[in-house]
Amino acid sequence: MKGLLRAHGTHPAISTLARSAIFSVTYPSPDIFLVIKLEKVLQQGDISECCEPYMVMKEADTAKNKEKLEKLRLAAEQFCTRLGRYRMPFAWTAVHLANIVSSAGQSDRDSDSEGERRPAWTDRRRRGPQDRTSSGDDTCSFSGFRPATLTVTNFFKQEAERLSDEDLFKFLADMRRPTSLLRRLRPVTAQLKIDISPAPENPHFCLSPELLHVKPYPDPRGRPTKEILEFPAREVYAPHTSYRNLLYVYPHSLNFSSRQGSVRNLTVRVQYMAGEDPSQALPVIFGKSSCSEFTREAFTPVVYHNKSPEFYEEFKLRLPACVTENHHLLFTFYHVSCQPRPGTALETPVGFTWIPLLQHGRLRTGPFCLPVSVDQPPPSYSVLTPDVALPGMRWVDGHKGVFSVELTAVSSVHPQDPHLDKFFTLVHVLEEGAFPFRLKDAVLSEGTVEQELRASLAALRLASPEPLVAFSHHVLDKLVRLVVRPPVIGGQIVNLGRGAFEAMAHVVSLVHRSLEAAQDARGHCPLLAAYVYYAFRLPGTEPNLMGGAPPVTVQPATLARGPGRPASLYLARSKSISSSNPDLAVAPGSVDDEVSRILATKDAELAERLNASLAFFLSDLLSLVDRGFVFSLVRAHYKQVATRLQSAPNPAVLLTLRMDFTRILCNHEHYVTLNLPCCPLSPPASPSPSVSSTTSQSSTFSSQAPDPKVISMFELSGPFRQQHFLAGLLLTELALALEPEAEGASLLHKKAISAVHSLLCGHDADPRYAEATVRARVAELYLPLLSLARDTLPRLHDFAESSGQRSRLASMLDSDTEGEGDMGGTINPSVAMAIAGGPLAPGSRASISQGPATAARSGCALSAESSRTLLVCVLWVLKNAEPALLQRWAADLALPQLGRLLDLLYLCLAAFEYKGKKAFERINSLTFKKSLDMKARLEEAILGTIGARQEMVRRSRERSPFGNQENVRWRKSVTHWRQTSDRVDKTKDEMEHEALVDGNLATEASLVVLDTLEIIVQTVMLSEARESVLGAILKVVLYSLGSAQSALFLQHGLATQRALVSKFPELLFEEDTELCADLCLRLLRHCGSRISAIRTHASASLYLLMRQNFEIGNNFARVKMQVTMSLSSLVGTTQNFSEEHLRRSLKTILTYAEEDVGLRDSTFAEQVQDLMFNLHMILTDTVKMKEHQEDPEMLIDLMYRIARGYQGSPDLRLTWLQNMAGKHAELGNHAEAAQCMVHAAALVAEYLALLEDSRHLPVGCVSFQNISSNVLEESAISDDILSPDEEGFCSGKHFTELGLVGLLEQAAAYFTMGGLYEAVNEVYKTLIPILEAHRDYKKLAAVHGKLQEAFTKIMHQSSGWERVFGTYFRVGFYGARFGDLDEQEFVYKEPSITKLAEISHRLEEFYTERFGEDVVEIIKDSNPVDKTKLDPQKAYIQITYVEPHFDTYELKDRVTYFDRNYGLRTFLFCTPFTPDGRAHGELPEQHKRKTLLSTDHAFPYIKTRIRVCHREETVLTPVEVAIEDMQKKTRELAFATEQDPPDAKMLQMVLQGSVGPTVNQGPLEVAQVFLAEIPEDPKLFRHHNKLRLCFKDFCKKCEDALRKNKALIGPDQKEYHRELERNYSRLREALQPLLTQRLPQLLAPTTASSLRNSLNRASFRKADV
Repeated sequence: MKGLLRAHGTHPAISTLARSAIFSVTYPSPDIFLVIKLEKVLQQGDISECCEPYMVMKEADTAKNKEKLEKLRLAAEQFCTRLGRYRMPFAWTAVHLANIVSSAGQSDRDSDSEGERRPAWTDRRRRGPQDRTSSGDDTCSFSGFRPATLTVTNFFKQEAERLSDEDLFKFLADMRRPTSLLRRLRPVTAQLKIDISPAPENPHFCLSPELLHVKPYPDPRGRPTKEILEFPAREVYAPHTSYRNLLYVYPHSLNFSSRQGSVRNLTVRVQYMAGEDPSQALPVIFGKSSCSEFTREAFTPVVYHNKSPEFYEEFKLRLPACVTENHHLLFTFYHVSCQPRPGTALETPVGFTWIPLLQHGRLRTGPFCLPVSVDQPPPSYSVLTPDVALPGMRWVDGHKGVFSVELTAVSSVHPQDPHLDKFFTLVHVLEEGAFPFRLKDAVLSEGTVEQELRASLAALRLASPEPLVAFSHHVLDKLVRLVVRPPVIGGQIVNLGRGAFEAMAHVVSLVHRSLEAAQDARGHCPLLAAYVYYAFRLPGTEPNLMGGAPPVTVQPATLARGPGRPASLYLARSKSISSSNPDLAVAPGSVDDEVSRILATKDAELAERLNASLAFFLSDLLSLVDRGFVFSLVRAHYKQVATRLQSAPNPAVLLTLRMDFTRILCNHEHYVTLNLPCCPLSPPASPSPSVSSTTSQSSTFSSQAPDPKVISMFELSGPFRQQHFLAGLLLTELALALEPEAEGASLLHKKAISAVHSLLCGHDADPRYAEATVRARVAELYLPLLSLARDTLPRLHDFAESSGQRSRLASMLDSDTEGEGDMGGTINPSVAMAIAGGPLAPGSRASISQGPATAARSGCALSAESSRTLLVCVLWVLKNAEPALLQRWAADLALPQLGRLLDLLYLCLAAFEYKGKKAFERINSLTFKKSLDMKARLEEAILGTIGARQEMVRRSRERSPFGNQENVRWRKSVTHWRQTSDRVDKTKDEMEHEALVDGNLATEASLVVLDTLEIIVQTVMLSEARESVLGAILKVVLYSLGSAQSALFLQHGLATQRALVSKFPELLFEEDTELCADLCLRLLRHCGSRISAIRTHASASLYLLMRQNFEIGNNFARVKMQVTMSLSSLVGTTQNFSEEHLRRSLKTILTYAEEDVGLRDSTFAEQVQDLMFNLHMILTDTVKMKEHQEDPEMLIDLMYRIARGYQGSPDLRLTWLQNMAGKHAELGNHAEAAQCMVHAAALVAEYLALLEDSRHLPVGCVSFQNISSNVLEESAISDDILSPDEEGFCSGKHFTELGLVGLLEQAAAYFTMGGLYEAVNEVYKTLIPILEAHRDYKKLAAVHGKLQEAFTKIMHQSSGWERVFGTYFRVGFYGARFGDLDEQEFVYKEPSITKLAEISHRLEEFYTERFGEDVVEIIKDSNPVDKTKLDPQKAYIQITYVEPHFDTYELKDRVTYFDRNYGLRTFLFCTPFTPDGRAHGELPEQHKRKTLLSTDHAFPYIKTRIRVCHREETVLTPVEVAIEDMQKKTRELAFATEQDPPDAKMLQMVLQGSVGPTVNQGPLEVAQVFLAEIPEDPKLFRHHNKLRLCFKDFCKKCEDALRKNKALIGPDQKEYHRELERNYSRLREALQPLLTQRLPQLLAPTTASSLRNSLNRASFRKADV
């Protein structure tokens, strides 16, 4: 069969044998189908008849239908031979691609196709065009599905009347939701296998849509893969990067119904004609299948016997590069005779029509409805359209449009947009100079072309975006040419600059907007960048103009209109200004006009963009044009902004714009060079800057005047800004932003500081500035930053722990030079003069720092983030600047300025202190934890979670001049954890890396600070005022040693500290003791380090400290004292404290002392030995404390013991009392914490009383007796123990009146927290006289306010049930395993409402964990313990609930609930028992044991368990037990009756229990047992009588209760009440005879000897008569 068809075609080209294709899908959609159409060779009969054999016959029936098949084969041969060149529609099917790319990979119609998956491409990466995914239907992605092989088994028969695309779309829509429409289609059995997979990145043997080979193409003979050109669903904005010139022809329909004659089997022949001769048909039609690559003609399929056929064919044509007016498409309509008849031709032409391809020079595309001519067209027809009725021609259907056809072009030659076409045409005309020229119907002459061109430039904005982007590079080239080389028309240069520039701006803006999604991180459009880089070329020089005018190089008249143009720009402006150009009617203005226009604009976004563009433009100019010229433009711009600032309603916006402008300008790659860093400003360095030479040149530190050159380098002076222009701009912007009065401050701070920061980061990473000498030069550009930061100090974020710390050093030095003018530190030259040299605003800036008044003018505080960034910049400058230069600067500073510089260094240490990995984890968890107390957590994240820091936040808020302005400090935009908020969580590796970076930064910052301190020390060494400065320096060093530091830093830091102490020992041993105390604490902490190198250095430092102290006065009492105190506080407060390492360090110190040759003959070694022994003892106690860390009682006991051990050392006792208070507060024992503070205050009061007798101060401990009777134990400080004058004793800050006030305030606070408001009053009684003596009315007001609150709370909680003070238990320990605790009894104070089971479980669990399972036993009863019966291997605990006990006389004073719960020493518990050993028995044998326990101290005390010191037992006889029970019942009845408001339920409950008939061991039974008979023993008469009286009282109370109940009940309870009354009557009747018995002995006269011995409280029995 193939052989029969070959005769009709040419030799097939390899490109037409392709079996695979690549489809590009720019906008993936679930509505994409792959439609497959089958055609067959034309044969006689309609489609249904021709399909029948395919649908009816099956392969299995081959033998049966042999004859039929033979007949069909002969017919087929016949048709192939005759009609082989014509085709007819046959069948179709469609594959829904969304199903393939989804995970199933099978078609919707499972019955139609079986899914079979296998990889179709070896390489499965994406094809290029698919990268352009869009914001379309993202649910359908064609990029990453698994390859699939589909076997399609069902095709649908093509319906003759449903061939159009519209019908196909309906079928496809039904395919997604199968309906009856699809079921009506008849299936044709066929099998087609298709592989579908993502296109590989670089497929082999690929042909472009133009059939060009795409590399790699290994072998030209290989079967190719075709790339199919896509018609995207929406616009695709991409420029033409390769030549493409294709035309697609779509015949839609033909209507020959009115055409006479036999015109039924119609086909359309399409030809591309270059002329009218038949031989001029060009071979530009792409071949389809198994034919030549290009053909001269192509036919549509034939629909049998249809006079109005529809077509679905697509013809693809390759347009010639140059299309002329004669080029046209010729359509010839043929009737094909299917049956061979003699005399009938195979094809008969029945009509002609054509489309001229050019009209007014534009390619014609779009839909056409053409009339069809019956006759062959006449000559010269091709320049006219068929719509023109040519004479003598016959037309089908009277010249109506009967043939519908559509043309679509995809061309990089023809823009297909009228505005672009016109623009390109006009530019071409100007370039060619071919006038006159016909444009559509108009003829353009030289006079009118300029106007047309202007109109065309303006109309470019109307062009359609897609072609405008596609031809953007051509358009931009032409526009640039119009600007740079203005066209010459009629000998005149026509200046089209403005119009062209505006058009250019529009094109650029459109491209930028269209490709917004593809912009890079900096917002640059890659397409424009590629254009500038690859496509843009400046037009070359042209020959001379007419009239001998000199050649114009570049014409910038409308772009850079600057008054001071460089001479290098030669402008031929004399005759070049066009008279018709309104743009140049006046002489060009200056940049100022443009700037004004920008600044005046209301559109903020536009202003921002213009501002940035101007900055980028000037930045680019710096690389091309004279530097001075560009700087003059910048200065002009600054002048404009400065003028505007004075009248601007919102100056912050302008300042922000100017800041952005400066930042862009300073990001120039040659920024450093442009600043002229190698300047004559720098002073000649001293050849050997020795200490003596540097100090001799100082002002504060010597008599010589300061060096003005050095000062000008460190200030924003005029010479500095002239020399370093850009750096001066940047730093001036920073200075303005940091002004206290600056508006919109936080954003400006951030912008200005980050600009400097990013620049410094750039310098640091720049290999050009890697050498230290070069770095020093770069750092010189930023020296004024040091003065700026120093003067901004009061407004920097306070990273230091304690609130008063920051300004301490400066004020310390300030006091020395009060009244001195602080002119060295002002930067008023920097801002008082604008960049341009004129003033910014008169008096806009006074001195930033005017001595002590600085702190008052606080202004807007900087955020933590901005402060950190600024400090990083300062540290970079300090690190890289030349040390000799810094030394000379420091020498010229006045004392207050130097103090502020030290403060700045202190702040640097605080800001970059290493917080550790846990802090990162905490901040990380904060970032996404949403909770109500977010603000509090945020504070914790920034400030750490230590109590002192939280206290600092509170205090800093109190002192804020704006009141409680939390929202200012914690604004989301400025908190420094914001970076993390973008990410919900971080990986472990990221956090490890962050912690590592943070650690390195902390070390680097600390080392830079240390280097700077060394420089300052060298400067002030020989000065008179050195003590105060050195003290401040030492404080900074101590702070650095106290924060978390790396081993590397500590080795250097400790070396610096040793050097300072050895050079200036008087700092520690003559001045205040706080420095010495701090130093000892720091050194001891490092002596306990886990790293041996740090221990070595710390031990050496500590030893040298002792030695130094000893050398001064032959003993080292001060150091001894401070070291002991430091160790105590270290032990008490530090959790992760290594005792073993500290012991090693102490041993090292001992070895130093023993081997010290210099002091061998002195007592030094012995004294060191004593001290070390003491320290070892403290450590031993500490170890015990560590063991009992989980046992709060034992831990507090140990701390108590240590504190007692320091009875002779008030400082240390105080330290330990405070440690105990801290521990109690942590455990929630506020009353005990308060007691610790009261004891501490008593200790201080005792000491102050020894010093002086002040009337307002308490007289030692006695004054505190009302608060607690325990406090007298602090009176142990007496003259024999302590002489207040002895050095080193009571030297802490608490041993002052202020310290006493602080301790009392803390005690009051703890009492308040514990609800002990009465004690608060007692504390304030002691405190108020002191405050009155100090006239501290602010505090007095606060105290009285707190007193009012306390008394109000006492009133509201008068009944006492609202505050429960504590529950008490007796706990006895028995067993050798308890060690010290064996056979000890304690009273434990537990939190309120603690059940016996709770404490029992807690102690059992704790000791079981400690001693192991099955060792601990709880003794359940309260009986006395017989030790001999216990297992010696076990540990026994006996726990009993006890109640406070008061004697009758005590109850007179203990009136309130508080009185009965405060100052408790005696406790009672009762144990019921019977003679036979059981706890409970019958009434006549029920005894009770009352046990009274007395403790060493009164509760609440400074610990929660107190040892029992005395025990007293009383045994009650059964009748006495009965008396107690009856008295208790009577009390209950009385309480229920008198309760106000009355409680009916409670009353009825008590009544029921009293008079109910079924009460077990109730009142009646008690009476019958004890009152039935008069006792024989006269000793029991009194008890008998007392019980009788109790019953009488009981009956009376029952009667009262019943009366009360009657008044309370409603009608529904009357019956119940009657029942109660009946019960009562029965009870009274039963009791009557028992109560009326008389004891005759009672009536007998008594003698004196029979009186009861009232002193014997063990018995109430009456004596014998």
